[in-house]
Order: sequence, then C-alpha cells, then structure tokens
Amino acid sequence: MIMIGTTVGRVDDLVTTVGGVALRAYPVALPMRVRFRGITVRETLLLAGPDGGWGEFCPFVEYDDVEAGPWLRCALESALGPAWPAPLRDRVAVNATVPAVGPEQAHRIAADSGAGTAKVKVAEAGQDPAEDLARVEAVRAALGPAGRVRVDANGGWSVDAAVAAIRALDRAAGGLEYVEQPCRTVEELAAVRRRVDVPVAADESIRRASDPMRVVEAEAADVAVVKVAPLGGVAAALRIAEAIGLPCVVSSAVESSVGLAAGLALAGALPDLPYACGLGTTSLLAQDTVAASLVPGAGSLPVLREAPRPDVGNGGMSPDRATWWLDRVSRVLRLVDDR
Repeated sequence: MIMIGTTVGRVDDLVTTVGGVALRAYPVALPMRVRFRGITVRETLLLAGPDGGWGEFCPFVEYDDVEAGPWLRCALESALGPAWPAPLRDRVAVNATVPAVGPEQAHRIAADSGAGTAKVKVAEAGQDPAEDLARVEAVRAALGPAGRVRVDANGGWSVDAAVAAIRALDRAAGGLEYVEQPCRTVEELAAVRRRVDVPVAADESIRRASDPMRVVEAEAADVAVVKVAPLGGVAAALRIAEAIGLPCVVSSAVESSVGLAAGLALAGALPDLPYACGLGTTSLLAQDTVAASLVPGAGSLPVLREAPRPDVGNGGMSPDRATWWLDRVSRVLRLVDDR
C-alpha cells in the first residue's frame, strides 16, 4: 500500500510519502489561449521525485477521486519509475488541434501549425451545426487537398444527429479521415458506425470505461484514441493499446510539457503508429511549465526518455485553488493501491 504523510509549509509546497519515498508537489495554473473543453485556465499539479523525476497530475476538476486514480498512477510512474519503455522511433507526427472557434481563426490555427493533419472540435454546446461546417471548410482550405481532416464531437450527438452531421462534415471536408467519439455510449458508436462510411474513433469509450475492450467486442470503432494519464501511465496504456488491437492515435489530455512527455513516450513505444497523434496541444496554452515547451516542428515532436524539468518558481494559482489541489492529491493517494 502507498503510505501517506503530509507536511504543508507554503501553500505551493506539499510533501507526500509514497512507499517511504518523499515527493514534492507544486500546484500550477496555466492560462489558455482560447476556451477549450469549457475552460480558460488549465489547473495541474506537478510532482517531483527525489531522484530528479517529474510527473503531472491533472485530472479535470469534474472527475471524482476514483476516476482521478489512474492519472495519479501516471504521474507517479513519471516521477518515480519504472522507466518508460525504450522508444521505437525518435519523433512522432502530430495533428493541429482546432478548438470550436470561428472559421477565420480556425484557418489561421491550421495554416500556422505546420501539420499535415488537423483535428477540429465540433458539436460544441450552444453552437449551430452550420458553424461546424464553416470551421471544417476553413481548415480544409488551410491544409489543401493533401491534408487530413478529422473531427471530434466529444460524445455530443445522438445517433441520428451524428449520422446527419458526419455526412455533411464529410462533404465539407472533402473527405474526413475519421470522426472521434460522435456519441456517448459504446452502443451508440456501434450504431453510428453501421450507418456511415467515415471511420469511427473511440476516445471517452476507452479512457473513461471500466472495460476498454467493450469497443472491440461491440465492433464500435475503427480507431482507438489512447491517452496515457487516464489509462494509468505509459506501461499500462501500452498494454491496453496492444490488447485492443485497433490502429491507435495517442492524444493528450491538455497537459503541460511535463505530462505531454509521457504521451510521447507511449507513442514512441507503440509497434505501429499509422496516424498523426494528438500531442501538439501546448499551442492551446498561453503559458507552459517548462522554459523550452514541447512545440511541434514541421508537424512532429521528439520522443523523450523522461519528463522535462519544469520551472516551478511561480505557480500562478490562487491559495484557495492550490489548497483544493493539495487536498485532492492527498485523497487520491489514499485510494491508489501498490503500483
């Protein structure tokens, strides 16, 4: 079992003991360039191990302590070990991520990214389907005919709405690479997949599922989107990806560069990586935790052997929010069994 002992000095200074090993925790608030997933500030907690390792604990605030457990396992793996698997490639191709913004801004994001693939957010609450079409058309114009366009609905459609929207978006894009998580449930994904020609990718149905294999059993997806933090770390995510057996896209959970390095380690270790990965997301942040941010060059990112060392001099988080995060990690530690 993980043994917990907590000593709080400054509000940005927490020491916990994991299996007799002390870690230091630093709450950080990172402003975002645009609203994404309904947030304008990405809150996170950096964990420093005694031997120089760093991890990032950043489950979204609406997740309960049980769901946050795998995120903490991922952070502990990065901070304490075991070491990440040896990479099979030095760099990973990444897509541009286009939030639910207007067409002019969407065109600019895609054009400036240097990527040959773009993932476009659609089905945003409060927006009209025509806005999705205009955004996708703008991204296609930015990438040109050779670029690849994929869309992500985050489970925002019903089955009938998904089928209609996918067909319209496929026309607007001049061909979609795939549609990610069009509906909420595995059964709905399977129903959509039977009615459309565009490949279906599963995200939430894998990372938020008690049994990720259900998407395979239900024939609900053509592509698996895997995220290292929600799946419990690089080693655990690699086992799950291999068990699922579908082509994989490794995507981020809007971490800073510290957490993003774990996603790159997973992408680097996968035997096959046929799609560009959703790991170029530091562009969404107006501020990062490291001086040399993991920013894509020519549409790709390097695979690192360990998380980069952050600058924790100024976390930028208010005292009450910092206390909330310190309380949260203490609670979640109590739920995490031996790794």
